[in-house]
Amino acid sequence: MPLNSGAFTILINCGGRPVTRYELRHMKPRKFNVYKLVFTFAFLLVCIGMMLGFSRYAQSTIKIEAPVFDNGKKVVVSLPNGHKVYTFENLIVEENGKLLYRGERNTIDLTGGNVEYKEW
Repeated sequence: MPLNSGAFTILINCGGRPVTRYELRHMKPRKFNVYKLVFTFAFLLVCIGMMLGFSRYAQSTIKIEAPVFDNGKKVVVSLPNGHKVYTFENLIVEENGKLLYRGERNTIDLTGGNVEYKEW
């Protein structure tokens, strides 16, 4: 039921409240779009799955292997004072007539010791 009030035409809503033409034509309640919600959820699920798959793939391709050192056969050096030194063949060096153990951090003089190839 239209009412004329100058520049705007006012319509009466079913509830009795006056409604302008703009409110009647343009201010409609938004519809809840289920398809948009399902598509967004599926898209997020695919993105998360791709990120997890890529991270697992990247971790599986990275291989860190320790270098292999060949220290030779196992050796027991019996010293003249009765002590025994258990070491490997490639760590024993002879320099200037002396038998030396060259370890990672130290050098030990094994001069006068008897070298025996044994499994220890």
